[in-house]
Amino acid sequence: MAHVDPGIRIQYAAIPVDDQANAELFYIEKLGFHIIDDVPVGEHRWLTVSSNIGMEGVELLLEPNVLPATRTFQAELHDLGIPVTTFTVDDMEHTVDVLRDRGVTFTMEPMELGNVIIARFDDTCGNLIQLTQRI
Repeated sequence: MAHVDPGIRIQYAAIPVDDQANAELFYIEKLGFHIIDDVPVGEHRWLTVSSNIGMEGVELLLEPNVLPATRTFQAELHDLGIPVTTFTVDDMEHTVDVLRDRGVTFTMEPMELGNVIIARFDDTCGNLIQLTQRI
């Protein structure tokens, strides 16, 4: 059977955040992302950000963790040291230096694992984020 591409692509990846205003500041000021959409939805917002480099059209949805199950899931991951998502970098040392200068707190120092270097930081919104550089 021939492979037929159904035309599906990834546009949004969502992470839970405990405070959208704090998340907006962190992802814009600390990580250098920019806002794509900021639309009021009741007491919350449809708030998406994107990197200034990387795959065009992919947005990170900073979704309020209003459901008890989401809050529990987020807290469990954080407490176990498990990242909620991973971002890719080209130069780990440079990225870590820049983020530290901006006040980002790393929970795992860069370490080599096979063909990657990984590091982890706290996004101040209830999540651990992993950085990965292929080597």
